[in-house]
Amino acid sequence: MSPSRTAQRTVRDVVFVDGVRTPFGKAGDKGIYAGTRADDLVVKCIRELMRRNPSLPAERVDEVAIAATTQTGDQGLTIGRTAALLAGLPRTVPGFAIDRMCAGAMTAVTTTASGIGFGAYDVVIAGGVEHMGNHPMGAGADPNPRFMSERLVDPAALNMGNTAENLHDRFPAITKERADAYAASSQAKLAAAYAEGQIQGDLVPVATMKPGQGWTVHSVDEPPRPGTTVEDLAGLRTPFRAHGRVTAGNAAGLNDGATVALLAAEDTAGELGLPVKMRMVSYAFAGVEPEVMGIGPVPATEKALKNAGLDITDIGLFEINEAFAVQVLSFLDHFGIADDDPRVNRYGGAIAVGHPLASSGVRLMTQLARQFEQDPSVRYGITTMCIGLGMGATVIWENPHHADYGATSTTESTSEVGAAA
Repeated sequence: MSPSRTAQRTVRDVVFVDGVRTPFGKAGDKGIYAGTRADDLVVKCIRELMRRNPSLPAERVDEVAIAATTQTGDQGLTIGRTAALLAGLPRTVPGFAIDRMCAGAMTAVTTTASGIGFGAYDVVIAGGVEHMGNHPMGAGADPNPRFMSERLVDPAALNMGNTAENLHDRFPAITKERADAYAASSQAKLAAAYAEGQIQGDLVPVATMKPGQGWTVHSVDEPPRPGTTVEDLAGLRTPFRAHGRVTAGNAAGLNDGATVALLAAEDTAGELGLPVKMRMVSYAFAGVEPEVMGIGPVPATEKALKNAGLDITDIGLFEINEAFAVQVLSFLDHFGIADDDPRVNRYGGAIAVGHPLASSGVRLMTQLARQFEQDPSVRYGITTMCIGLGMGATVIWENPHHADYGATSTTESTSEVGAAA
């Protein structure tokens, strides 16, 4: 009779090794990626990620998870697997596609990170893409008629701009003037970050070809409008409601782009000589009323903080996706944070740089990682975003450059085991 065996029970720390993205473009015929395939944008990112980390053997990648909100055409066919093959990774590397609307890339990260913590993976590639020029938001969708006939959700829930107007209704203190002031600040902060060279290091140049124009190499984001003032924004029309408060100036635009991150178990990163830019502390997703989906980051953050044994006062940096200015301001008001708090979106946000839906979660992470490197005084940071149909997502990260990095309390250690498992 053979001796009995006991299966290993392993929970490991997960680290963010590196992240890259394409420059973001404006969706539409005049955008920089008109005529470019979405999957080719992802392939560019994967190849650049591997080039930047030469100590990682390609065969050590255990999974490729790529998100897209509209999973058809050049964003279909299980894009995680197809992108891995197109990028030249070994055929032994599996891949899959994932969708959680705006939080697609963030969910790709948390899902594969859970696999690392559980011991199923050592190294993964996770990211997202959205070519909103090729696939307009909601194209091909067929909402079940029960949503309306049984009043499961307010009709406004199916239009993100209307949900932002509803958020203004719910919080009258968030005026259009406040939203416009926040939007102008986002543009100014992104312009300053570009001037200081804080954005360019994470961008993958992309060459595109258009008939009659030849080849063009794109190395900067297309959407930003540096120099935008509150006065410029004041007169913009409110397309979702007459005399409303949401405009093209205080909301993210329609954009194309891709992002990819490299995650690893902390011990594997050490074994392979990979850099550690952040350590995942906890994450959480939460549901809210679909008609006010922008409030989703609030309960998601409260849940993530509870899982980590932390308080909002422990957070030294916030990367909040700016789908709408009102959505960010509702988060700040809830936690008692000033509109111009220097901890919030130091390099600007989606109002300025763009929001190619499923790709944006990793952009938040790459920007937070760079800020961690620039500011070792900060120990914990948050990446958070709202999600269509009434959800929120938050990931808490630890700065490896902080003096107390790795010194975990019993409460935090226990909570991380639960979050990872």
